[in-house]
Amino acid sequence: MSDSTPTVGSPADLARALDATGYLADDGVAMAAFLAIRMGRPLFCEGEPGTGKTSLAAALSEAFGLPLIRLQCHEGIDAAQALYDWDFPRQLLHLRTLEAASDGSLEADTVERSLYTERFLLARPLLRALTDAPCVLLVDEIDRADDEFEAFLLQVLDENAVTIPELGEVRAATPPLVVLTSNRTREVHDALKRRCLYHWLEHPDLAREVAILRRRIPGIGAELARQVAHAVQSLREMELLKPPGVAESLDWARALQELDRDVLDAETAAATLGAVLKYREDLERVARAGLDRLLAG
Repeated sequence: MSDSTPTVGSPADLARALDATGYLADDGVAMAAFLAIRMGRPLFCEGEPGTGKTSLAAALSEAFGLPLIRLQCHEGIDAAQALYDWDFPRQLLHLRTLEAASDGSLEADTVERSLYTERFLLARPLLRALTDAPCVLLVDEIDRADDEFEAFLLQVLDENAVTIPELGEVRAATPPLVVLTSNRTREVHDALKRRCLYHWLEHPDLAREVAILRRRIPGIGAELARQVAHAVQSLREMELLKPPGVAESLDWARALQELDRDVLDAETAAATLGAVLKYREDLERVARAGLDRLLAG
């Protein structure tokens, strides 16, 4: 690894570095991220939405003082959207300027070469990760991209380099620290997984979720944090369309803070449930089950 590559002595050291950013990593996350850093391999994080996959990349970026470059995958994403594109409006303006200034005396080859320079290159996340490294590259929700994009990404991750026909090869001086996430809406191909270290993230248990709430929301009382975490854990055991993640748990606790509540009772829960549930069917299901029952314990 180059001198610019992030270094860390042990999983425990990494856990402490992440803790300093507000990300409470369990032993499994700390070990997986530590090995990814030490081995120079991408880290493939899979799990339900809201389990802290994306936040891990942000926390690694902050812990090591590296820029975070995010590639948000979606259906239909292609290489041009991920890698680079040419700024055609500016190229056209440049071309018209040349024509006006030269009275048509410029050679076509000279004009063409002047159009394909870094001046008119629009670097997308993957190219920026290669040129700006060391950095943390977050490839978010790779399961939403199609097979062709996976194959393209595989090549980039293998070589840490791309070739731009008009400019030549662009190679990262230091490989970026890559975190890929998937909500497992479909299976990612084994070829991509083989290039990565894999870790499945679960929702935090009650004690860890209480700790996260108290760490991320200054001033929240111990009892309110416990009640919110307990209620969210109970919601996750119900058959909901969208079980709440940690982000919703934090939103709910912040909403209660804004209302100056020190405890979570059934009336307040009913009034603020929209902070944690995002589907009408889920709200109705929880109401039928009874909020008193949800808060019991």
